[in-house]
Amino acid sequence: MSTDLFCEIVAGERPAFVVRADEVAVSFLDARPLFKGHVLVVPRRHAETLADLPLPDVGPFFERVQAVARAVEEAMEAAGTFVAMNNHVSQSVPHLHVHVVPRNRKDGLRGFFWPRTKYDSDEEARSYADAVAKALAQGQGGPWGSAE
Repeated sequence: MSTDLFCEIVAGERPAFVVRADEVAVSFLDARPLFKGHVLVVPRRHAETLADLPLPDVGPFFERVQAVARAVEEAMEAAGTFVAMNNHVSQSVPHLHVHVVPRNRKDGLRGFFWPRTKYDSDEEARSYADAVAKALAQGQGGPWGSAE
């Protein structure tokens, strides 16, 4: 059993601002977001990289990623989202994770220079997580597209 940071969050052993969780994946705010509302989606079952995720799990996992991307855009009133993952190189935690980042034109994100920010308080972070969770609950279709 792996004991990386994300496995600890999935197991409820480490606090995180969880947006949504089910038997397939857990989504939560990035502790060092590119922009506020930046969500990470991780598979519940440990896989270090996309290549390590069992093929039957790939589709259900990316259905959750898709739902989170829609919800982040709606909740943050963003023009779009940036969805990305690293495999090994630049992977800060050795657990597959997909970044879903709210984006707007002229938001300052250029290329791969990604200045990080912080939430002013736990209350502020919880308000962002709650906004994305609400957008997920109101969404249409998909496993995370409606309240479960």
